[in-house]
Amino acid sequence: MAVLFCMAAAAFAQVKTDSPTFFRIGEKLSYSVSFQNYNNVAFFETAIVSRGKFGGRDVVELRGRMKTFDIVSAAYSTIDENRTVYAAPDSGLPLYITRTINSEAIPKETKSNYLTTPTSNLDLLTLIYKVRESGGNGSFNFEESGETFVATFAGGAGEKVKTDAGEFETTLSTVQSPYFDARGIKDLRINFSSDEFKVPVMIRFKTLRGQFICKLTGLTVEEVKPVGPTATPVPTPFPAATPKPKATPEPYVDNQPLLHELAFELGETLEYKVTSAGQETGKVTLQARERKQIQGIDTLLLTATSSAITSNARPFILGDSMTARVNPDTLAPRSFEAKFAGSLASLNQNLTFDPKTGAVTVGATKIDSPVGTHSLLSLIYAMRSFNLKLSKNLNSPVNDTRVAVYWNDKTYIFVLRPNDFETITLNGEKVQAQMIAVKTGNPQLDALAIKVWLSIDDSRVPLRFSAGIYQADLISTTNIYDN
Repeated sequence: MAVLFCMAAAAFAQVKTDSPTFFRIGEKLSYSVSFQNYNNVAFFETAIVSRGKFGGRDVVELRGRMKTFDIVSAAYSTIDENRTVYAAPDSGLPLYITRTINSEAIPKETKSNYLTTPTSNLDLLTLIYKVRESGGNGSFNFEESGETFVATFAGGAGEKVKTDAGEFETTLSTVQSPYFDARGIKDLRINFSSDEFKVPVMIRFKTLRGQFICKLTGLTVEEVKPVGPTATPVPTPFPAATPKPKATPEPYVDNQPLLHELAFELGETLEYKVTSAGQETGKVTLQARERKQIQGIDTLLLTATSSAITSNARPFILGDSMTARVNPDTLAPRSFEAKFAGSLASLNQNLTFDPKTGAVTVGATKIDSPVGTHSLLSLIYAMRSFNLKLSKNLNSPVNDTRVAVYWNDKTYIFVLRPNDFETITLNGEKVQAQMIAVKTGNPQLDALAIKVWLSIDDSRVPLRFSAGIYQADLISTTNIYDN
């Protein structure tokens, strides 16, 4: 079971669309910001969430979030903003913008509608993607808070940049704009990855109070599988009509089937034999146990339990368990509980995850974390829906999956590195599998050289886990809801 308790990571894939667009649907970038000698003083995230129809227009949905913490808020300013932009996929120009400022006593929301009166100006979020499309060169008009500015980007020399997300070959671009000058931002430089996606890997600038460095910590591209007609992300605003009586909502039904896009079914039960140095020590069972309402919210319950003990040479005892309550559609965690005895008792904990802010609550302590932070157990299931293709350039592994994972007492950036298919022996039979190497950023975990082997069919079942001297091999797959 110790093998499974060390597992987790995420990865996603590029989705192609029917018409040209530079946007990678499902792409999410996470950044950590340092100020002078202080680390993690703020975080910044961008995401290309979906593509659909908005007000009869073809759009891509972009989201951005930035939040400063105590040190930089005191030294510079407090920033806590969420932004959603529906942009034209061909031109990249915004069609509808919603900004929510959370740094004031009462959150302030502003909206800009360019559906009927198009704009020729970008905003800061669409500017990021437009610059990437241009390869870090060119001049662009953008509008912020009712004022129009010009930003000029000039590409320069190549640099190798190392961050928590990996090591990248990049091209350095310098930026000049009256917008940044007016805010005391000088010597703004951005390193774009040298591959076709031009990912902003590092951003640096200076102020009168010191230098800020923003580094890429997470890069994922969610595999979005279209189902049925193109969805409408948000309806076009119209004058309010006379309210109509609402139909009585249908009663909630327990254990409804999960989405077809997920790689597993409700009730799936996976049993593993755990060995240490070739000797069996026990069995562990993973289960997508049930789907029900918890506090009025549709919830999927995932469990991992030690189901048998066959040796005293073990890190766990009978009944040790992990329980995760997650969103049934996205597998984003809502809570996580670990109950261990013996040598693993120090890992006992109860966590609550805020789906809007990413914050993890442990007892009375709230820990700021990126949106989408996972628990270990939710990641074991989520990784099965990831596109774990090999990077085209192994020296610049932008296809490695990086995701925020809360482990023990803090949030780490876990990295999944996919390998090519190989043949393994499982229960005396040779089967094809893909080995995924896991790097956690935690020295104790990384010393275990954690690996997971996934089946190569659509179910992507974890066939084997290994960590240190322990190995867990799948021995049976059943479903508790089969007749």
